[in-house]
Amino acid sequence: MTATDPTTAAAATASTAVLAARIGSFSFHGERTPALRDIDLSVRPGVLTAVLGGSGSGKTTLGKLLAGWHRPGQSGTFTGSLTLAGQPLEFRGLEDDPRINPSAWSTRVGYVPQDAAAMLSTVRSTVAEELAFGLENRGTPRRDMLRAVARAAEQTGLTALLDRDPATLSGGELRRLAMACAVVQDPWVLVLDEPLASLDAAGIIQVRDLINRLTGAGTGVVLLSQSADGLARSAGHWIILDGGTATASGIPRELIRSAELARTGTLLPAVTHAVPAVRGRAPEPEAAPVLELFGLGFGYPGTGDADGEPLLRDLELTVRPGEIVAITGPNGAGKSTLLRHLNGLLRPHTGEVRIQGRSIAGIPTGRIAASVGLLFQHPRDQLFERTVLREASFGLRRLHGRDAAARADEALEAVGLAGAARTHPAELPASQQRLLALATVLARGPAVLALDEPTVGLDRHGLDRLDRAVAAAAARGAAVVLVTHDAAYARATAHRVLALDGGSLREG
Repeated sequence: MTATDPTTAAAATASTAVLAARIGSFSFHGERTPALRDIDLSVRPGVLTAVLGGSGSGKTTLGKLLAGWHRPGQSGTFTGSLTLAGQPLEFRGLEDDPRINPSAWSTRVGYVPQDAAAMLSTVRSTVAEELAFGLENRGTPRRDMLRAVARAAEQTGLTALLDRDPATLSGGELRRLAMACAVVQDPWVLVLDEPLASLDAAGIIQVRDLINRLTGAGTGVVLLSQSADGLARSAGHWIILDGGTATASGIPRELIRSAELARTGTLLPAVTHAVPAVRGRAPEPEAAPVLELFGLGFGYPGTGDADGEPLLRDLELTVRPGEIVAITGPNGAGKSTLLRHLNGLLRPHTGEVRIQGRSIAGIPTGRIAASVGLLFQHPRDQLFERTVLREASFGLRRLHGRDAAARADEALEAVGLAGAARTHPAELPASQQRLLALATVLARGPAVLALDEPTVGLDRHGLDRLDRAVAAAAARGAAVVLVTHDAAYARATAHRVLALDGGSLREG
């Protein structure tokens, strides 16, 4: 049996759920424990529904099931039902269960994954072509396609970037592009997994305005989040997930202080996140610098500002042992680009980078990595081994000899992954993948720790582990440079907060 093409269904009325899920259980093939169980969710036209929970609670799995990315029968065994526009599909976990047509389903249920880059085709050379990709595949007339692309770009603040290569976009710009790709086809339902991650203040406002416009026009929106932030609090309904099951549901004001929400590790931004141990003792002003930038300048071809200036220009920075420096700034300012200069992944067009008093010019990147540990914004960019333990152990024997195994174990313990040593990294939730990537950096004991958006996707428990890791690195004398859009975290964590904007660093 094949699911009926939802484009033939009549639009749901305001009193009827446009998408409903009754989940008895959903288990991935080969897994005995269900990833989801005992969940009922209804998405009504024009209503924002928030699904809140900590790391590993099942939010992403639920989102992919609603969006047809995890299809019953193909991705795992599902008992329950999915109803789209009044057309129910019943699943008993048997071979003759219905089959979802992903092409038809995706015309009515849009999805933006936590890893925004996974949304993109990777075969288009401009933002405009990426936005048009799905419309082209569905045979949309050119005039309608151009109009839809322009509208989606305007809604997500991408109009000025339509001619850019997606590969040159920042993390926040990629997220807005993924959002635009999802809304360009006018879905009935939009499922968003951590949509505010990696966004600057302007990007957050754009996304909130977009969601308000969509719900105002009758689109049902599902927000998946580990933070009970302002966007989540504007939702009409909450579902709290813990251990793959719904432990509570209701309106935000009834659940915001509930024991069920507190147990999940969901962040409450209204409550100041205290990090009393992170800053530690102020660095000695006379201590020899660990990291120095002298007149650093760099630009990607075709990505300078309106005056043709390079992305980074004349940057000066000195970081001493035990000092924590946070760098903030708008999306596309060059923050990730700056961090990649610290370990030689990128080489400056002008100026110099020095680590422990020595220029890294001409030194192979692999050798620099022993002294500079870089945590990428996207953990998938640095995880490649078959198990968590092998990942944390990679390259340690060459650096630390017989201490390698102990260092790997200690790093995994520090990030709370000691019990997952035999797990494949791809099987971890996104937040734990980030913590594993952090462990691979910590295990080397580098002189400089460069962290790109380290808080993204972390619940309260994950943030506590990050805090302790940063504090320990600073205490042993490492210089820590972290890039973040979380201004509160930057102020609570760093000795200094610098803003990168217009190619230059200034006091934040």
